[in-house]
Amino acid sequence: MSKITVTVKLFAAYQEAYGVPELVLEFPEDTPVAIVRDRLLGEHPELTQLRDVTRFGVNLQFVEPDSILQDGDEVVLIPPVSGG
Repeated sequence: MSKITVTVKLFAAYQEAYGVPELVLEFPEDTPVAIVRDRLLGEHPELTQLRDVTRFGVNLQFVEPDSILQDGDEVVLIPPVSGG
């Protein structure tokens, strides 16, 4: 099975957990964007509360969790933001 490489931009709690602004990750072809979130939550269980409230962006477009990733995509996980 072929692999794709995506760049994942991290913000807020995701960036705090990883300590870096972005990751470059490999996934099998036909991977939906929600799997990126699930992988990060698996590596950092303290982020589990973000599972149902994270939105997804791919190549500067909001997308649904089941959107299929392509090689070279830029993925953004957007947690809820508060403040004023």
